[in-house]
Amino acid sequence: MSQPFSPASAETGMTALFVRRPVLALVLNVLIAVAGLAALFGVEIRELPDIDRPVITVSTDFSGASAESIDRELTAVIEGAVARVAGVKSISSSSSFGRSRITVEFRDGVDLDTAASDMRDAVGRIQNRLPDDADPPRIVKADSDSQAVVRLALTSETMSVHDMTVLAEDQIVDVLSSIDGVAEVQLYGDRDKIFRVDIDQSRLASLGLTVADIRNALDTVALDTPAGSLTSNNQDLIVRAAAPVTTPEQFEAIIINGNNRLGDVATVTLGGDIGESQLRANGNTGIGMGILRQAQSNTLQISEGVHAAVERIRPTLPEGLDIFITGDEAVFINGAIHEVEIALGISVTVVLLIIFLFLLDIRATIIPGLALPVALIGSVAAIYLAGFSINILTLLAFVLAAGLVVDDAIVVLENIVRRRNEGMGPRAAAVLGTKEVFFAVIATTATLVAVFVPLSFLPGQTGGLFREFGFVLAIAVVLSAVVALSLCPMMASRFMAGHHHHEHSSGILGRIGGMLARFYRRTLHAALAAPFVVVVIALLFSALAVVLFPTIRSELTPSEDRSAAFLRINAPQGVSLDYLAQQMRSIEDLIQPLRTSGEIASVFAIAGSGGAQNSGFMVLSLAPWDQRTRTQQEILADVTDRVQAVPGVRAFAFQPNSLGIRGAGSGLQFAIVGNSYAELTAAAQATVADLEKDSRFRQPRLSQETTQPQLSVRIDRERASDLGINIAGLSETIQAMLDGREIGSIFIEDRSYDVKLISATHPINDPTDLENIFVKAQDGRFVPMSTIATLTEQAVAPSLAREQQQRAVAITTELVGNFALGEAYV
Repeated sequence: MSQPFSPASAETGMTALFVRRPVLALVLNVLIAVAGLAALFGVEIRELPDIDRPVITVSTDFSGASAESIDRELTAVIEGAVARVAGVKSISSSSSFGRSRITVEFRDGVDLDTAASDMRDAVGRIQNRLPDDADPPRIVKADSDSQAVVRLALTSETMSVHDMTVLAEDQIVDVLSSIDGVAEVQLYGDRDKIFRVDIDQSRLASLGLTVADIRNALDTVALDTPAGSLTSNNQDLIVRAAAPVTTPEQFEAIIINGNNRLGDVATVTLGGDIGESQLRANGNTGIGMGILRQAQSNTLQISEGVHAAVERIRPTLPEGLDIFITGDEAVFINGAIHEVEIALGISVTVVLLIIFLFLLDIRATIIPGLALPVALIGSVAAIYLAGFSINILTLLAFVLAAGLVVDDAIVVLENIVRRRNEGMGPRAAAVLGTKEVFFAVIATTATLVAVFVPLSFLPGQTGGLFREFGFVLAIAVVLSAVVALSLCPMMASRFMAGHHHHEHSSGILGRIGGMLARFYRRTLHAALAAPFVVVVIALLFSALAVVLFPTIRSELTPSEDRSAAFLRINAPQGVSLDYLAQQMRSIEDLIQPLRTSGEIASVFAIAGSGGAQNSGFMVLSLAPWDQRTRTQQEILADVTDRVQAVPGVRAFAFQPNSLGIRGAGSGLQFAIVGNSYAELTAAAQATVADLEKDSRFRQPRLSQETTQPQLSVRIDRERASDLGINIAGLSETIQAMLDGREIGSIFIEDRSYDVKLISATHPINDPTDLENIFVKAQDGRFVPMSTIATLTEQAVAPSLAREQQQRAVAITTELVGNFALGEAYV
């Protein structure tokens, strides 16, 4: 029974205050809405909450060094240093020809700037333990394995690649790197402009000269030395000693010894260096740029900055040169957010329509309808104050909250209407009706908050993903209670008509409502009459859920249509970069019909990705969703079928993922760790053989396979000593004859140009040519290298991996369409 009404009780309490002071209730709710609207213009907008792992990458180049040397002399040493930095969670590394890359992940909550500073200190302490010829380690606050968020291409039909490289480095890269949130601007297909000293080996030997003689002669090409000052009683002159060499003709005029000049044994040209990669954008050769974002930065802000920078740069480029964006992650993000905004608008409209259909009173609909925008808009202010963002998950929380925030207002309104139907006055009904359900509203709000808030305290990446989701739902529910207990009774006391019997309304809705009420009445009586049956039915449904749960697919993220797809192309070890580029052009020709049809908007192809000449990477940017009929997955399957026909390469198609997890989208990946690469490889090969027997796994493969041909030069120290040959300079001679040996750099105006010794006139194409390289003995005679060295061919792994400072061999396999990642892991 309800408590007897007392006029005195109607004039006391918080609810009575809002009813007596309508301006106070109105101002309170308006302030909530205004705060939300003001925050809406300042809150950050992004795809997902900030769930980026604190990751730092240490990259070191050591030109000409094998993977084994890199692993032993660089990677192991640097790993030992960075492992002592506070907050390190995991360390992964990769050692390949001429390059070491170490990825360090820190625990949640670690300040990335502080961690980067500590990393630099740790690496600096072991700098003297690294090889002298190795470049200084580069520390970047990002995962170098992560994909670029924006990709650009610079193409020209008139300008050479090395000239475009100079322009990109001087005018474009610095502008893009200065954008907030950009960790690194990666260049693809670039070729530095250098002075190439092409040595004629036969001519060199005939004059009794060696590569060391040429190097000694070129030691002074960059001579530019401050020599002090000349001071007298009436003047002070600064003295500068310089012998500039800035043209190929001046290089060739340098005297080696006696009457022999450099031009007698070599040809000097200013041109492009040997490229490590080649890039084609929409069928045109050019320079590619990938914008790698910092951990914990905003992709949308970076995209806006890049688009603005491109518009500033384009008018300054020479005629015939064009720069354009080939791929942008922000396109999907904006589209996804817009779709959620549409869903939010639909949900709000449906909620208001349902309220009106059941109340059949426009005034009664407006009152709880006002609680919806006030609570949702006010939640934006809480998001801003908490440092959160508007993203897909917070918008999803708004969609779910649209049905929850009106509950309190409807409960309050229904009880006020009941009191009005009993003959109470509007103010008394508003006060007493609200007071009767006050604690029910508080209890409901507290219950919902207790359900949603724990989501914000989940650990790890899951907690980061749902932290803002739970917070927004809890805040929206709290604000809905505030609105229901302040604005709703005030408006009901002034706008509600009396004696509104909506429960006895006629018409089809009334008949449906009466039918449902009678069905519920009978069901409730039956349940109360047989409680044991109700419990048994509940237990049966619970048992059925337990049985069916293991059959449900489990994976981290569902498949998405991000209007982008990737192709990873692998060729046999030992192939040339030109061969790989030719095969990738064949792949471009095969997918050209998809470009012609408009399903693929652009193709961004990199031959030689990751510094490996047998590895390629292709980015396919698809047309917008409304301009194609097939999904991303269907197009990707079509592309996979087409590229299988290309001989000599293996192409693997995969799609990007929202969470940016390394390796996600590539199927199942795991590693076997230990101390010996030989034993690990044998165990991994046995595992791959087992996976190949299971039809649910497709194309299982090792991360490292001993397929890289390597030519081992074994030097006979005793024989070299007998002939008086200094073996210290032998490696320099071999490198100059093969890939080229960088011996210094010179400045022309304000730009530095490297000087490199090469041998393109008589290239070393096979082991026989290498054996016939001449070295100078102590008596002045020239003998072939085969006199003191033995050449043997062997197969080695192109790259060596480590996990947690232990040697590791990773296994990767794709999964069939109906085989979930969770099942594959088990």
